[in-house]
Amino acid sequence: MAGTECFILGLLLVTLLGTDAMPPPPPIQCNSTGCILHNSYGVWGDRQDCWISGVSYPTTEEELRLAVAQANQRKFKVKAVSGFSHTIPKLACPGTPSGNAVLISTARLDSTIQVSSADLTVTADAGVSLRRLIDKVEEAGLSLVASPYWEGVSVGGLISTGAHGSSWWGKGGAVHDHVVGLSLVVPATESEGYAKIIRLDSHDPLFNAAKLSLGVLGVISKVKLALEPGFKRSITNNFIDDAGFEDEFMDLAKKHEFADITWYPSRYTAVYRYDDRVPLNSFGDGVNDFIGFQSNSVLVSAAVRAIEKALETAQNVNGKCRMAASVVAFKKLVGNGLKNNLIFTGYPVVGHQGKMQTSGSCLYSSEKSTQSTCAWDPRIKGLFFYETTAIFPRSRFADFIRDVKKLRDLKPENFCGLDVYNGFLIRFIRASEAYLGQAEDSVVVDFNYYRADEASTPRLNQDVWEEVEQMAFFKYGAKPHWAKNRNLAFLGVQQKYPNFSRFLAAKKQLDPENMFSSDWSDEILFGKAAANGDGCALEGQCICSEDSHCNPGKGYFCKPGLVYKEARVCCYSPPSKDK
Repeated sequence: MAGTECFILGLLLVTLLGTDAMPPPPPIQCNSTGCILHNSYGVWGDRQDCWISGVSYPTTEEELRLAVAQANQRKFKVKAVSGFSHTIPKLACPGTPSGNAVLISTARLDSTIQVSSADLTVTADAGVSLRRLIDKVEEAGLSLVASPYWEGVSVGGLISTGAHGSSWWGKGGAVHDHVVGLSLVVPATESEGYAKIIRLDSHDPLFNAAKLSLGVLGVISKVKLALEPGFKRSITNNFIDDAGFEDEFMDLAKKHEFADITWYPSRYTAVYRYDDRVPLNSFGDGVNDFIGFQSNSVLVSAAVRAIEKALETAQNVNGKCRMAASVVAFKKLVGNGLKNNLIFTGYPVVGHQGKMQTSGSCLYSSEKSTQSTCAWDPRIKGLFFYETTAIFPRSRFADFIRDVKKLRDLKPENFCGLDVYNGFLIRFIRASEAYLGQAEDSVVVDFNYYRADEASTPRLNQDVWEEVEQMAFFKYGAKPHWAKNRNLAFLGVQQKYPNFSRFLAAKKQLDPENMFSSDWSDEILFGKAAANGDGCALEGQCICSEDSHCNPGKGYFCKPGLVYKEARVCCYSPPSKDK
């Protein structure tokens, strides 16, 4: 085994030793001159800070109403943010430090979780964390069926942005489709006290707008979710050759309730997750502690990032492939974080739904540790990446994969940088009645890839990821996940939602003065193109149409795609050796 592979495997093994982690930093940082809002990665898609002149931390629904009322009376813009702030687009940024915008944090609006065994529901304050909600539900012998794979989110935040797991069964994998009621604080007239609380359920015509709203209709105060009797899950990961998996995905999703697929294209490997509910009396007390969400030694995270940067600088594709081989082999060895008890001893791994459906152990600490944290913690020089998420109608997914395979087969090593992360994570969500949800059963594809420390620095194989990205959103008409993606993914987004006009009608009714909108949320909701300028394509602020949109000084020029010829990508063209 090459020395690099041995070193990387050693670093990965160290991650299994960490238990205590620094909790993530709060997203809002204030000083004597004002406050700045960050997302959990420490930087937004446009790398510009979000300045705010003031922030309030209501602890009750009435305090939240008063905060909105005060802002409305003063004609201020308002945005809400949770205690986590994981959106990649700048949806939560209300404005500038000019004094006409305020931020409301739901971080302390988290005292109420009411479980009803009689009608199989749970009602929680918007700021309640997903992990606290799940634990409370499981204590009552019940289970929440759908959740995202990452548990570092709030109840209000996860439904606002379309967070999801994976399932075509029942109500499906998207959490907002399990919402049966919610409360929303919206502007009101002076005689009504400038703000009011409205209670919505499935019988209200505004419900399908409010349960996935991007925060532009009002501030969610409470969410009511449907539950089911408690159950366990049984998970087995099967590593197979990737030939023809695009023709088998529907059978997998129909046979296994919580199935997903992880595809490592450079390794010609697909991992089928056979994931089903089993009776409560099934043997096993397993835990899903996904490797990517475990606590990492600060030194390990910094070392992995340093290796990746060095490979990028040297244009060392083969080094990336050795790194990818080590990562995929390690994940297979340790069950990708699944644990039968304290460690992984083999499949199937069986455990309670509450321990198997979501993970995020790097969030927690039993002491003030400074030695380990989440690998992307902005306080350390750790991982820094983009995340692209495309939602395909299931009828178009197979053709997308066939095109990606054509691109892969031209030069498989160009895909190693993707497999260093999580390859392509492929999940399933059902048709939704939410106006900003998918109109038909769909397949969600997530992929993470290297992001440079500095905005004008091009990336190794930048053209490959840009071609895949443009292929997804423009050739195959995929919808962007609202909380992820670079800005270009949202171009033309209105035309992809048949009920978009109904959502706008609901917004006009609830927020006629656009109190909850901002320039940044409008960029996403209406798919507004950013101004083109030098280097704008490097970070997805534009699609290149001329060389200056890339970085010709470093050898990156605007070229057509190799498979999707209509794509325009920043491609590295080394200087000719001929004189």
